[in-house]
Amino acid sequence: MEILDLRHFRSADLRPLMEEESAVWSKQLDWDYGPSAEMILRYLDARILPGYAAVEEGSLAGYTFFVYEGSKGIIGDLFVREPAGAQAAANGAQSLGERLLGHVIETLQNSPGIHRIEAQLLPHPAGSLARPFTQGGFLRHPRLFMNLALGGESLEPPAPAEIELRPWADADFHAAAAVITAAYRDHVDAEINDQYRTLSGSLRFLNNIVRFPGCGVFDPGSSRVAVHKPSKSVVGVILCSQVKQGVGHVTQVCVVPEHRGARTGEALMAAAAANLESRGFNTLSLTVTEANRRAVELYRRLRFEQIKVFDAFVWEG
Repeated sequence: MEILDLRHFRSADLRPLMEEESAVWSKQLDWDYGPSAEMILRYLDARILPGYAAVEEGSLAGYTFFVYEGSKGIIGDLFVREPAGAQAAANGAQSLGERLLGHVIETLQNSPGIHRIEAQLLPHPAGSLARPFTQGGFLRHPRLFMNLALGGESLEPPAPAEIELRPWADADFHAAAAVITAAYRDHVDAEINDQYRTLSGSLRFLNNIVRFPGCGVFDPGSSRVAVHKPSKSVVGVILCSQVKQGVGHVTQVCVVPEHRGARTGEALMAAAAANLESRGFNTLSLTVTEANRRAVELYRRLRFEQIKVFDAFVWEG
């Protein structure tokens, strides 16, 4: 087994493996990974995608890539043909996935100017790839992937009397970024994603969600902002994407601290779900950090079902 620089390969080399990965996303998460795969393959052909690939008997058996964002490295993906933790679970040896991640972690931790590394590997079960991260000094945050079947009993909760829910508009970028920054101050999710800590970071996060297909195709029709009528200020937001035909995904939902507890978040969820259902969607999914117990309890109350647990990892140098 050889581990080689990913930039030695072209999209034609990687495409069969990515088609296998797309099938996994579809089966496990009801998610069309195709648009993300095509974007990754374009970056690969441009020779600008850092990462590693495993070659066995002349055939690609797995790959991973990462990106640099200022002083931060982000591990973007990992896919191997064998179950990521199968070999390690069987005999204590390193799995192929762990070997690939070990190379990425070593590269990033030794890259000049990199002081933080983040990773969220959604398709992989919690704990299956923890070893190289824990050995590298990362903190682990279990997260939940949850689904709501649309078309059943209505979620119903109305917005508070002083709150107006209206559709998302491009003019809401700055106001929504301010809501995100306020909502995640001293929050566990700001430990997982440091973009939430600053207004500029929240704007980058929003731009990525709205402009790029990494979390599906942004769906403005089901996305909403909550406006406090007396002050005319935006106090909450829900953003949704379409990740597969008939499947929506909540990419962000938050309410500023002073308006929590008034069911504004529930009203945002209900409005998004109702819009998706009216347009023929059958499923709405989301991810939530397990330690965010208040949010987890809310989603369970709204009849979201836990599909799987995966890990987020963070290293601060």
